Amino acid sequence: MKTKAKIITIASIVLVLALAAFVFFRFYFVFGEGVKAGQLNQVMYKGYIFKTYEGRLIQSGFKGQKGTNSIQSNEFNFSVVDDAVADSLMRCSGKTVELHYKEYLGALPWRGMEKYIVDGIISVREGDNSTTVIPIATETTDI
Repeated sequence: MKTKAKIITIASIVLVLALAAFVFFRFYFVFGEGVKAGQLNQVMYKGYIFKTYEGRLIQSGFKGQKGTNSIQSNEFNFSVVDDAVADSLMRCSGKTVELHYKEYLGALPWRGMEKYIVDGIISVREGDNSTTVIPIATETTDI
C-alpha cells in the first residue's frame, strides 16, 4: 500500500513539473529578440475581458520572382505591454519607426493577442508618403 502511494506521489510531482516546464517555455521564455522598421499603421487599445494594446507596422520591399518584379508589403502585428511605450506609439501613427521586440512561442490574453511584444522605441522619423519604384534589370543585352 505504501509503494502504490509513493508511485502516485512521484508521478504527480513529475506531471506537475512537466506542465510547469511546458507553460514556462511556451508563454514566458523569450524565443527571440530583434528590431523591425517600417511605417506605423495603427496602435489601438482593445479586448473583451483583457484590454491590451495592439499595433501594426507596414514594411515595404521588393519581391522578385523569375521574370517579374513586384512590390510587396509585409505587415508586422504586435502587442505592447508597457503603457508608456503604447502612449508614445499612439502619437507616431504614419511615421517611420524602429521598434525593439521580444518573440514568445505563444500569446497570453493579458499580455496581448500577438506573440511579438514591443518593449521599446529605437527611433522615429517623419513618414515618406511618396512611392519610389526602382527598376531591376533582369536581362542584359549585348550591343
